Amino acid sequence: MSSNDIDTQTDKNVNSLAEQGLTLPLTYHTLKHYLPHRYPFLLVDKIIDCTPGECITGIKNVTINEEFFNGHFPDEPIMPGVLMVESMAQVSGVLGFISAGLTAEDGYLYLFAGVDKVRFKRRVIPGDQLIIRAKTVMQKHGIYKFDCTVHVEDELAASAQIMIARQEQ
Repeated sequence: MSSNDIDTQTDKNVNSLAEQGLTLPLTYHTLKHYLPHRYPFLLVDKIIDCTPGECITGIKNVTINEEFFNGHFPDEPIMPGVLMVESMAQVSGVLGFISAGLTAEDGYLYLFAGVDKVRFKRRVIPGDQLIIRAKTVMQKHGIYKFDCTVHVEDELAASAQIMIARQEQ
């Protein structure tokens, strides 16, 4: 999948999201109802596409002001791979919440439960825009597994299979 494949919303998707009072793109003011993360650990800026129960696409703009660049190869800043994995987990968590018709305010969290098949294909540097996709592979009793990718423009930067689990607070 490349950035040229960014999904266009179908009437079904729009209606499904509208039933939950959602309109794309989902920006910080909406995302904060789904994710407990805040600066500097919120690693998704907006959601641009979502089909509940199926797939989601998020955006993360990488800037030189990111805290981790101060110590992660400061003379040649590179986004740590683990943070790309975390961004995939955060986007997956948003899909989990939307698919279940819940928010964090309902007393739930989606926690990282596992990661498999992680691959890093390209450096991510300041100025890059991450296109983060998650596609549902399995959902059972509040546990979800997703195939995830991170692209920069048309180039695959990272991929992983992410597992998250819903937990009551």
